[in-house]
This record gives sequence, structure tokens and C-alpha cells, in this order.
Amino acid sequence: MTELLQNLINGLAIGSVYAIFALGYTLVFSILGIINFAHGAVFTLGAYFTYTLVVGQFENNGLIKGINLFPAGSPFHGSAWAFAAAALIGAVVSGLVAVVIERLAFRPMRARGADPLLALVSSLGVALVIVNLIQILVGAESYSFPGDIYGDLKPALIMHLGGKLIVVRSVQVIIFGVSMVLLLILGYVIGRTRVGKALRAVAENPGTASLLGISVNRFIVITFFLSGFLGGLAGTLVSTAFSVAGPYFGVAYGLKGLAVIVLGGLGSIPGAVVGGLVIGLAEAFVPAQYSAYKDAVAFALLFVILLLRPQGLLGRVQIQKV
Repeated sequence: MTELLQNLINGLAIGSVYAIFALGYTLVFSILGIINFAHGAVFTLGAYFTYTLVVGQFENNGLIKGINLFPAGSPFHGSAWAFAAAALIGAVVSGLVAVVIERLAFRPMRARGADPLLALVSSLGVALVIVNLIQILVGAESYSFPGDIYGDLKPALIMHLGGKLIVVRSVQVIIFGVSMVLLLILGYVIGRTRVGKALRAVAENPGTASLLGISVNRFIVITFFLSGFLGGLAGTLVSTAFSVAGPYFGVAYGLKGLAVIVLGGLGSIPGAVVGGLVIGLAEAFVPAQYSAYKDAVAFALLFVILLLRPQGLLGRVQIQKV
């Protein structure tokens, strides 16, 4: 029972991050019907933006090695509220970068009526440019956040059950709590507000939405901003639990995000949430001695479920009109 609860806690924490990261994929796919491969790079940027605000310099390598960006001390270091502000700013900047990606990699293709596959390849090219720019600027080394970014919060909560200990890292509780709040807010925005209704209309039929007076391009920009915001914040949350593990660390999470949206059902927001939690829990229950095979277990689960239900857990069967 102790091991079961420990694995549940670990799985829900990482699964909730997978969910908010995969929602960025889902939002773009539901509007444009394509996968934004630059989303993993935006995830990485979110972590680096927040780290830059909190720490203010990179010591190991790169063009800006040793440059102190805040000579008098970073205003975003010293308290949990300061770190929260840094994470929020990092997420907003990530959202703005996603908007720039839409203008450079997606809108020109859309204006020319190009095949969606070309837009996908274009986004992959943008992702490679971004991660290489990061490597040129700050190097390929890992960077860890200071241990006091959450203020005086205890590193872990220890519970006793049947004479055994269950250790819950405080960062896991924060990750899960922030993720659930974001999911609830996004669900409310999509389901209850005028912006959400307009987004759903554009996703259903852009042509009809345009005839009804909805600015399709404007709402596509809003979609990309929300996608980048979620991806950047997910990058920050993951890096506080582990580290900013180099420019390419978003690539692995990008692949995991793709698995999540396929598992949950392409274009389904509830499916992205369920898929993220399922994959997170599946990884958590892999025995410690086989931890190197966590990714294999997650993708094997995806393969089995798609054999049984090709549209995903909460996806809808696509009806082909002839």
C-alpha cells in the first residue's frame, strides 16, 4: 500500500505536467489540424527564460558566459512570490515566441494554401533553429534552480503509513496544484467565455466562422499564445523538479506530448488531460531497476490502446464524407 501511494503521487505530479504541455499541441491541432513541432522548443525556452530571471547569469559556456544580467541582484530571487512572478513572465514571453513562430512558420504556408505537411516541416525547422541558438548563447550544460526558490517551504512532506514512510516532495505538490488550476481555468475559458466559443467555432469550420464575423487569424494567434504559455510554464515546472537539462531537453517531452495527445484523442482537451495522467502513472509504476525503460513502457501502452481504440481514449471517430 505504501509503494502504491508513493507511485500514485509521483505519477500524478509528472502526469499533470504532461497534460498541460500536451494541451499546447491539442489547441493548435484543433484549430489548424497540424502538429506544431516547435512546441518542445518553446517548452525549453520557458525554462531558460525563468532561470535567467531568477539567477541572472550562466557560468559554464556560451556567448553570454559569466555576464551578470542583474548586477545589483535579481529582483526575482528571494521569495516564492518573486519566483512565481518570474515563472509567469517566462510563460508570457514563451507565448509571445509562439506567436512569432505562427507568423513565420505557419501563416505564410496557410496564405499560400500549402499542404499541412509543409507547415509541419517548417515548424520542425524553427525548433532546430531555436535550440541551436540556445546552445550558442548558453552552452549545452545543465543548470539547476537555487534550492530556496519556493521560500521557506519544506523540501518534502513525510507521512507515516503502517510503519513505513511516504515522501511527498513539496515541488510535486506545487506542480500538481498549479497544473490542476491551469486546467480548470483553461476549461472554463474554452467552455464558458466568448473567446472560447469563438475558438471552438474556428476549430469547427474556419470558413463559416469568418462569415459570422470572427477574425480567424486573430483567434489563431490567441491559440498559439495560449499554447506557448502552457508549454513555457510546463518547462519551468519540470526544471524546478529536475533541472534545465540543456537546450534539447524539450525534445523528449515533445515526443511524450505527442504520445499524450494521440492516446487521449487528437484535438480533445479532456483527452489530453486523461492521456497525460495515464502516461504519468504508467511511468511511475515502472520498478526502479527498470527505470531506464520508462519511455518504452509509455509508448507500449500507447500502442496497445490504439490497437483497441484507434481514435484514442476520448477521441471521436472521424466520418469521411464522400
